[in-house]
Amino acid sequence: MISTWKTPVGMDRRHFMQHLAGSSAAAGAALTLGGAIHANADEMKKNHKSAILLWMGGGPATIDIWDLKPGAPTGGPFKPISTTGDMQICEHMPMMAQQMKHLSIVRSMSTREADHNRGRYYMHTGFVPNPNIEHPSYGSVIAHELIDQRPELEIPPFVSIGGAGAGPGFLGMAWSPFSVTSNGRIRNLDMKLDETRLMQRMAALNMIESGFEKRTRDLPASEHAKVLRKTYDLMTSSQMEAFRVEKEPEEVQERYGKDNFGQGCLLARRLVESGVPFVEVDLGGWDNHNGIHTLLKDTKLPQLDRAMSALTEDLAQRGLLEDTVIIWMGEFGRTPRINQNAGRDHWARSWSCVVGGGAIKGGLAVGETSSDGTAVESEPYSSEDLMSTVCKGLGISTEKTFTSKNGRPMKIAGGGKLITDLLA
Repeated sequence: MISTWKTPVGMDRRHFMQHLAGSSAAAGAALTLGGAIHANADEMKKNHKSAILLWMGGGPATIDIWDLKPGAPTGGPFKPISTTGDMQICEHMPMMAQQMKHLSIVRSMSTREADHNRGRYYMHTGFVPNPNIEHPSYGSVIAHELIDQRPELEIPPFVSIGGAGAGPGFLGMAWSPFSVTSNGRIRNLDMKLDETRLMQRMAALNMIESGFEKRTRDLPASEHAKVLRKTYDLMTSSQMEAFRVEKEPEEVQERYGKDNFGQGCLLARRLVESGVPFVEVDLGGWDNHNGIHTLLKDTKLPQLDRAMSALTEDLAQRGLLEDTVIIWMGEFGRTPRINQNAGRDHWARSWSCVVGGGAIKGGLAVGETSSDGTAVESEPYSSEDLMSTVCKGLGISTEKTFTSKNGRPMKIAGGGKLITDLLA
């Protein structure tokens, strides 16, 4: 409830917020103040589409996780096990094996970028890097398209946990990722000011911002005004409780895992439950050029197995998975050939992603690679295709066209084709 107390400069709080809104109306419902999360909690859970991207920075060896080649010289030491879906996965992912009825594997990813930075950009946007334009990422596009579903939302619509996330490109700063640690900590948010002092400083800052915007009339100025208002929302909203992952019962935290990725996945569930349209959770450390199988067996796969299975199971049990798409991927896969250092190198020609939830079918293995994993033998799929399919699974039109800063029309994910086998 907005009070009507006076600031020391004679501006009441309601007037201040109206004045502040004047320079940032384009932010729309994403930044609207008011509404209580508790009063609207049940409604916010209904028909509110969301997506969670589990980002495996470094390029995971999907040939050792989702598309094993037992008996082949390229296959490595791991054995496949059966799952609740129509596929087998790595023996070191037993908890995920029980959840694969909810998720599907795209085994015929064939992409063009085997460099970390270029691959990261390409897999996050559906576009190859271009020096003349910066394209918006999954998070920015999905948040932008779904924000109208939740006018009650006061916290950012795109949250990145444990990593920087990928940027908003030409959509503008209002759609940038809001980065937090896995325990929901937000640096520099608590300014230790009483409300009167805070309002006075925000009013002064807004006057400066508004004057600059009127003089320059450029996009960066207006975008910065949106960020200013978003910051105020963060400092005053009860919805910030969603970031307090430590309030979860101890047994729930243990189920996800007490490591950063486990707590990040738990935080992602809390944020989606609170109405956030897009959350990215980062798990790096997959650039395994040396000693790959020991690292996977002892560290990476147990960590992934526990957290990803808990997230999938939790979303399903709470009735959230039917409206929440999970995406698991890195920037590329790793070579079928095991190198002289018992590792695998960069490989974009034939690898796997995992996706499910929303209108995307679970329990399937889509596409096929050769017996040694060196080539795709079915229809290949690109980043554009995967991103288009995810958007379709969220009810976002793949025909939507944005206009870039240089005036060029651009379809979501470059107009990639749908992976029809995945769509219900």
